[in-house]
Amino acid sequence: MSPAERVDAPSFAPCAVVPIYNHKDTIAATVRSLRGHELPVVVVDDGSNQATREVLDELARQTPGMRLIRLPGNQGKGRALCTGLLAARDSGFTHALQIDADGQHDVADVPRFLAAARAAPDAMICGRPVYDDSVPRARLYGRYLTHAFVWLETLSFQIQDSMCGFRLYPLDETCAEIARAPFPSRMDFDTEAAVRLFWRGVPVHNLSTRVIYPENGLSHFRMLRDNVRITAMHARLVLGMLPRAPRLIRRAARRKTT
Repeated sequence: MSPAERVDAPSFAPCAVVPIYNHKDTIAATVRSLRGHELPVVVVDDGSNQATREVLDELARQTPGMRLIRLPGNQGKGRALCTGLLAARDSGFTHALQIDADGQHDVADVPRFLAAARAAPDAMICGRPVYDDSVPRARLYGRYLTHAFVWLETLSFQIQDSMCGFRLYPLDETCAEIARAPFPSRMDFDTEAAVRLFWRGVPVHNLSTRVIYPENGLSHFRMLRDNVRITAMHARLVLGMLPRAPRLIRRAARRKTT
């Protein structure tokens, strides 16, 4: 992708980063919808099966403005996203819109995310899901436990949903945090990335967006494995909050006085 593919001036040069693992039936619609908004797209294939690889190869051939990166074997959503974010930054982009490949997210909201980032280019724009009746109730109620932990870990209510995979990152700060300490490699990526960027001082803006669970959709969430990883992540983040608590409290006090 050349600079001519970017949708704005060099001071705001966004792209989309899409991690994929075996979502062969939905990726083409996602990529084409993103390109319909004139957004360059970096697709990171996280060790998908042969059928998905063939779909991706054909999509890359047919789609100007799409870059395909392949990982050697399945390494997890977090690793795929970090690979894509670093590649986007190295290609000269300033911001990256993270979006899932499975059709859950409303691509019609892309202009709203871009407008929010233009207005606040230093901020992380976090999607705040608005669900319909397709959401599994166990997944919905389980999110509230993570919300409570995140509010504790940040001593703030600013991150209204840390688990939504529809999010826009300022790349300089995000890639600097990746370089400081790698983010988790799997489903615990989204929450830890949001908390650590908040700790870093990146402002947070929340944007309501429709999220669906497609019928017969392919989910890679593994109840036991991923819940163990998420529990360990929260323990790590709570411990990380403790030495940061005085600074976080001062930041909260300054917000109240401005």
